[in-house]
Amino acid sequence: MSQTTQTAQKEHSQFRLLRKRRFLPLFITQFLGAFNDNAYKTSLVMLITFGASWSAMKPEVLTNLAGGIFMVPAFLFSATAGQLADKFDKARLARWVKALEILIILIVALGFWLHSLTWLLSALFLLGTHASFFGPIKYAILPQHLRPQELVGGNALVDAGTFIAILLGTISGGLLARMPDGEAWIVGICLTVALAGFAASWKIPAAPAPMPELKISLNPLVEAWRCIGFARRERSVLLSILAISWFWFYGATLLAQFPLFAKNVLGGDEDAFTLLLTVLCVGISVGSLLCEKLTRRRGKTVEPGLVPMGALGMLIFGIDLAFAAPAHPAAMGMTITTLLQQDGVWRVLLDLMMIGGFGGVYCVPLYALVQQRSDESCRARVIAANNILNALFMVAGALAAIAILSWGHRTIPALFLLIAVLHAGVTLYIFSVVPEFLIRALVWLGLRRE
Repeated sequence: MSQTTQTAQKEHSQFRLLRKRRFLPLFITQFLGAFNDNAYKTSLVMLITFGASWSAMKPEVLTNLAGGIFMVPAFLFSATAGQLADKFDKARLARWVKALEILIILIVALGFWLHSLTWLLSALFLLGTHASFFGPIKYAILPQHLRPQELVGGNALVDAGTFIAILLGTISGGLLARMPDGEAWIVGICLTVALAGFAASWKIPAAPAPMPELKISLNPLVEAWRCIGFARRERSVLLSILAISWFWFYGATLLAQFPLFAKNVLGGDEDAFTLLLTVLCVGISVGSLLCEKLTRRRGKTVEPGLVPMGALGMLIFGIDLAFAAPAHPAAMGMTITTLLQQDGVWRVLLDLMMIGGFGGVYCVPLYALVQQRSDESCRARVIAANNILNALFMVAGALAAIAILSWGHRTIPALFLLIAVLHAGVTLYIFSVVPEFLIRALVWLGLRRE
């Protein structure tokens, strides 16, 4: 390899973005926000489930209610968030959103002081609102601050950082909830993280509004449909959004089964869930970070050909996961050390790692393609449409899982197999409607000329 080529590749390396002001403050801001969302949500669920009595309702109902409350703002506010991000400077909006996060954590403190579940669930709703408003900002700002050849790498870092933050936040939330004076620790850690995120947001460079004359409409249903209409202007953008939403359907459905899968199928203790979550999140992060190198192999700024390969890997290892699970656990409540000595467990972990890895390869080019091919004047609203559909697909996945597992005593491995088969059907449909994905995959593999 020539010195010029090596220098060019080094210059385009995604990790160099972590040294640039046009990327690093945004990365830190979104990382800390994702950490806080998951730390608080997990700690609240743990306290509701294992702590002192908070309500006459059953813990199972309360934990599902908490998950729903966090998701509702995505339907209500994503369209408004997209409008605001197209009308105002995104860096300034980011600072307002992070200031809101600080206020929310103070509401959490009030909720713990009053021992009020109403205040705590209200804070969870507001954190969901915070995430809904920041989503269009972080994805719509990337094309403004990054060069075309940096777009895949930037998205890869954001996605990898998000899943690592989810992992760390989930683990931290569980640990904080178990500590003596856990409520004080939860407030202290979350407030510190919120303040750090607010400080980082002030370093985000200006991102001028593409459509400052836009009139804001607060009707969520009308504006949600209008946002989807902007995505429909370019067919490949709409199909890419649907493909991303399917990834969230697949992943969220898989993730929701981890607690019972770890306990009843594998026979592990509470830490077994953390092990499964860690393996999946690390897999997604590694797969995401590989995308830039795989894209540069053909000298492209975005490589749609990676999407079918990611989809194929998710299919193969999704099917294998269904068959890798033991029919009956050797024992119940096994520690991780004991669990890892059981037949088939390493195969399960490998399947989850590969599903995550191929999932990262699948979704990062799709995000970059949506950003690249969306009209700049409505890009944030297209991202908002993506967020709305993602939320719809995740809720649909949860409802489908409940229905399938309740019907005829279906098992979790059977659900995994069904989801993998559905994955094959959905992705084949998308690739048949937009053949560019398959054509580019053949080119990338060297089986077809440019």
